[in-house]
Order: sequence, then C-alpha cells, then structure tokens
Amino acid sequence: MSFGAPVWLAGLALVPAALAAYVMARRRTKRYAIRFTAVTTLQLAAGATPPWRRHLPAAIALAAIAALALALARPHLAYRASVDEGSVILVSDHSGSMAATDVQPSRLAATVRAADTFIDELPSRVLLGAVAFSTSPDGVQAPVANHAAARAIIDAQVATGATATGNALELALQLLHGADPKHPPSAIVLLSDGAANAGADPVSVAQQAAREKIPIYTVALGTSNGVLSVSPLSPPIAVPPDPQLMAQIAQASGGRAFDAQSADQLSSVYQRLGSKLGSVTRKHEVTAEFAIAGLVLLAVAAVGSTRWSARLP
Repeated sequence: MSFGAPVWLAGLALVPAALAAYVMARRRTKRYAIRFTAVTTLQLAAGATPPWRRHLPAAIALAAIAALALALARPHLAYRASVDEGSVILVSDHSGSMAATDVQPSRLAATVRAADTFIDELPSRVLLGAVAFSTSPDGVQAPVANHAAARAIIDAQVATGATATGNALELALQLLHGADPKHPPSAIVLLSDGAANAGADPVSVAQQAAREKIPIYTVALGTSNGVLSVSPLSPPIAVPPDPQLMAQIAQASGGRAFDAQSADQLSSVYQRLGSKLGSVTRKHEVTAEFAIAGLVLLAVAAVGSTRWSARLP
C-alpha cells in the first residue's frame, strides 16, 4: 500500500493519545465512585453490564480515528493488470561466442528456442519487436502485432562478430518511441553471454532507459567454463558470461537480471518474463472506502455509547 498524502499519517498519533486520555478518565471515575452511597442498590437498578461492553464504544471510536486518518492520507493499493496495449523488444546477442557448446546444443540454439517460448507466452495484444546484434545491430523489427515478424529475426541469427550491446539497446529505445508517441507500457529483454566489447556504453544507455521509464530485463547465458574453438590448430578461447554487466544494466534501467546456466533454465526465465510483461502494476485509490468505514465506525461508536452505557431506569 502507498499513500498520495503521507503527511496525514501523523493523524494516527491521535489514537494512542485518545487511548491514554480514555484510561485516565476511567481512573478518575473510580476515584470519586466512593462518594456515592448505596452503590450496590444503584448497580442492581442499572443492571449488570459486562466489563468489555463498557469499553467497546471507545475501541470502535479509536478504530474510526485510524480509518479517517488513513483516508486523509489517500491510500492506494497496487495490483497486477493485463495490459491492453504495450510494446516489448527482444534484443538478442549472436556474437561469435554464442557458438560455444557449454549450453547444449549451443548458446545460440538455446537462445532461439527459449525466445520462441517467450514469444508464445506474450499476449497477442502486446506489440513485439526484435533487435539481433553482434558487431552492430543487423536484424531489426519494430514492435508490431504480428509476432511472427520478430520470431523470424530471432530464428535467422548466426553466431559471428563482436558484441555491441550498447548500440543494440540504443536502437531498441528508438524503436519503442516510434511504436507509439503516447509511450504505452514498454520493456526490453536483453540476452547476451559476454562482455560488451564494441560500441556505446550499455550502462549509460540503461540509465537513459530508466529516465524514459523503460525497464531492461537481462539474461546472462552460459557457464564460467565456456570455451570457443576457433580452429583445430589453435587452443580454445575462454568465453565466460558476464552476469555482472547484465546486472548493472538491469539495475540502472529499473529492470531485473537473470542468470541462465543451461537451456532448461533459460526457457524457464523466458516463460516467467513472458507472463510478467503481459501485465503491468497499477494503483487503485481506496480513500473513499476508508472514509466510509471511518464514518460508519463513528456512528456505531455513538450508538453503542448510548445503548451500552449503564443507566438508571
């Protein structure tokens, strides 16, 4: 729960103050009760009242004060809602290191299979685009309702070249702006296995994405033992993933970072992302509900105070 005017939460301090005043008033009543004669006779005339019932109106009144203070603070409840419109761009790395086979049958093949799973999870009403990159972005599809267009970009990738992650993210941001000038809920999903070694700084691009309220969800694929065999005559080249960079990109943009050490884990990550990106977090103001509850409690306390207080016939 969040509040639109949290300064009014200070009104909750009235609850313990009122409780303390009530306790003091009850003690003062007991001090002077001995001044009246024939107390037993008066009790019989007034009728027996359970001790808890005498305190119930005060307790209800305190609850009313708390409810009204919360109403003045304008409370909001967060909930997940399916988006009627939105845009997502898959940014997929197909640099040379994606040919490593530490993830079977290869990192790139596992990526394609998992990306297809992700596309299957997205609601049809969500616009989907794709950016495939290595040394530079070389496969581009703006967000459209036809998800098959983005799937074609992902399926056509071949592992080669360097890793220009920053340039690919810049292009993805530009495509999201062009999808709809009203900027519907948007997100970028980045899959890469290695450190960015070409082009713009990806963390700086992620910071720009944060300013534009476009989170980047990152997935680092591969194992620390991943190697790439360039030729039979040369030694294998180590190609470990760079989860630290992926985490920095996600954190800077307001997204979330995932690690995928195997093809099965990668598919699981994409399934979760597909469901998550098909909905958005919205807030519903419940000020009226708290205000009505406070007024009703006040009325009940007033009626109860008259009805349940001991009185002479």
